[in-house]
Amino acid sequence: MKILIPGSFDPPTNGHIDVINRCSKIFSEIIVGVVVNPSKDSLFTRSERSDMLEKIFQDKQNINIESFEGLLVDFASKHKVDAIVKGLRAMTDFDYEFQMAQANSTLAGFETIFIPSSPEYGYLSSSMVKEIHSYGGDVSSLVPAEVLKSLTNE
Repeated sequence: MKILIPGSFDPPTNGHIDVINRCSKIFSEIIVGVVVNPSKDSLFTRSERSDMLEKIFQDKQNINIESFEGLLVDFASKHKVDAIVKGLRAMTDFDYEFQMAQANSTLAGFETIFIPSSPEYGYLSSSMVKEIHSYGGDVSSLVPAEVLKSLTNE
């Protein structure tokens, strides 16, 4: 089964990596879709985020990193994915993602599979990492080494 895991990944966190790694054990082919979200101020460019993810998953043969703009369902259709996978941290994620899943189903018939975060990452978000980092806090336990390098080399 070919799936799409979309997100802004700005920056990729250990929570993102955990969900993607867990999916890589279940699904035969994974596209990690790095989306440009015009409503968010990005810390990293789309290319920088894709490059970090490429380095993180360089040894995983069934994970491909792609970036895109526009509608998720258009990107998913173009890549002929079987389903969209979304990681969920809390009920607030579920409320939003459930609405998006229904819209994606209505627009293009895509099923969405929800994967709960591992308990140790249930609180973790890219926004939190950016805020902690902006105040000089230590984010080394929150992001992969490749991301930490990019954060400290800004």
